Amino acid sequence: MNDGRDLLTTAQAAARLGVKPETVYAYVSRGMLTSTRLPGVRGSMFDVDEVESLAGRDTARRTDIGAVERIRTRTTLLDHDTLYYRGRDAVELSSRTFESIAQFIWTGDLDDDVQFTADPVVVQRCQGAIALMAPDCRSIDRIRIAVDIAATYRPMRFDIGAKSVIVEAGHLLATIGASLGASSTEQSVAKLIWDGLQSETSDSRGLVILQAGLNLMADHGLAASTLAVRVAASTRAHLYSVLSAGLGCIDGPLHGSAAEPAYRFLMAAREDPIAALAQQLRSGTRVPGFGHVIYTDRDPRAEELLRLLRDPALGADPAVIAASDVVIEEMSDRFDTFPNSDFALATFTCAYGLRPDAPEAIFAIARIVGWTAHALEEYDEEPLRFRVPGIYTGIRPVS
Repeated sequence: MNDGRDLLTTAQAAARLGVKPETVYAYVSRGMLTSTRLPGVRGSMFDVDEVESLAGRDTARRTDIGAVERIRTRTTLLDHDTLYYRGRDAVELSSRTFESIAQFIWTGDLDDDVQFTADPVVVQRCQGAIALMAPDCRSIDRIRIAVDIAATYRPMRFDIGAKSVIVEAGHLLATIGASLGASSTEQSVAKLIWDGLQSETSDSRGLVILQAGLNLMADHGLAASTLAVRVAASTRAHLYSVLSAGLGCIDGPLHGSAAEPAYRFLMAAREDPIAALAQQLRSGTRVPGFGHVIYTDRDPRAEELLRLLRDPALGADPAVIAASDVVIEEMSDRFDTFPNSDFALATFTCAYGLRPDAPEAIFAIARIVGWTAHALEEYDEEPLRFRVPGIYTGIRPVS
């Protein structure tokens, strides 16, 4: 708010207090909390400090030894199946350049003239190291190598002040993009990434959708990788090490690699989507790329990417889009579910003949933006604040 207060929705206040929303309103009636109404916002809002004060009455012992449940962020809000960056609808922002969205998420300033540059020498060193890797290594492996090598060429990386961190993050995004195989560093980050992921037959009009995908994947609240980033930042590790913590987390099949099964399924479904769907159901395994643990009725990121993919002017393979739509319709009718961002990125990859691991690479590079924003926030918190008590279950020592 303009008066400087941070506010929580009723659902957020209830989650923080560990009670039902009805109990929150009971606290209001008893004078224990103050509700606030904002024009154009549905429901009551509650002051963060007031909620924290009330929570502290029952959780004082816990908060002395662990603060995991008290992570505050101004970066991303997930509310009513809508994704917001700093209070702005992410879908409405997604047509802007990746650089401008990164700068907005980091600073709150929306500027379309932002550019990130890479040092050609560093890019050459990264590409040289990548050339020594296994020919069939994944893009995520190449990205990790690029991060580690780039760090060694940045002697001021240990400056974790906001201005320095933002500069480093911009340089790194351009360096990673160019390291994936671009012949020139004088391009936008999205174009650098496109050059590294496309095949000889890819329609360059897909760059529009790639840019939207990068923007929509930039942050998504406190996912596992983002929590790892916050923990690393709390130790005052420099940005490159902090980002490495996030990259380690998304390498798992349940996070950054979740789109791979959806890609394999769609490749099989291109010719006969009904047969592929029937085979998937017959095998007893779920159809990948549908439903979400946070969204209830739709994933706004997938909705926007699929809308762009259906635009004939952008050159996506119509056979892939047709198969994708059949699968979506069948899954909606039969199971009342919806496609998520993994399905949308997999469809994008199939429709433009990109590298099979393109969804994972897009997710990783995009999420560097959000991780940087969370690192900036964590650097302003008390250091080493994440000390979660463990419960020993091993053999007790003999007295």
